[in-house]
Amino acid sequence: MTGQKETTDLLLAESFKELACQQPIEKITIKAITDRAGVIRPTFYNHFQDKYELLEWIIRTQVLEPTKPLIHAGMIDEALKLIFTSVKKEGKFYQRAVRLEGQNSFEEIIRRCIEDALLEVIHGKEHAGGRRHPWLTPEHIAQYYAQSMCFVVVSWIKSGMTVETQEIIDIYNYIITRSMMDVIEEL
Repeated sequence: MTGQKETTDLLLAESFKELACQQPIEKITIKAITDRAGVIRPTFYNHFQDKYELLEWIIRTQVLEPTKPLIHAGMIDEALKLIFTSVKKEGKFYQRAVRLEGQNSFEEIIRRCIEDALLEVIHGKEHAGGRRHPWLTPEHIAQYYAQSMCFVVVSWIKSGMTVETQEIIDIYNYIITRSMMDVIEEL
């Protein structure tokens, strides 16, 4: 049964991505997605609440899920490379998706997905001793890094993804590993 669900999810996702490359996401209807996928409309609602939940599923399963083994192994640069490579591979889709604003903005969806993935990693780590500061909860740490990663990913997509994958990773690592004053002084 799980295999059939995954197959249907993938069919709906591919249909949605194809349609998004042809028209604004706001104008895509559930009927258009199901017609293109070759399934009936109720099938969509058995899998997803709406097209924004489908977008979230795409980000979680196709972009972030494959990075988890790398992150758990401490291979952060490789995980970042996989994220940027995956997004660039589907560049036209993500350039359309990044235009979503408001309640179901792309930025909010991707930030939440990254935050959840980071929280899962943080909770999976053994933490010896007490915290350096009580405010530094796993939730705050995940929010901080998700926000910074989201900013880089969204800005990179909006700029047309012209900066090469390794260069954007180097830029992100440069900013994230230095104090604000160090970065300002090195401009």
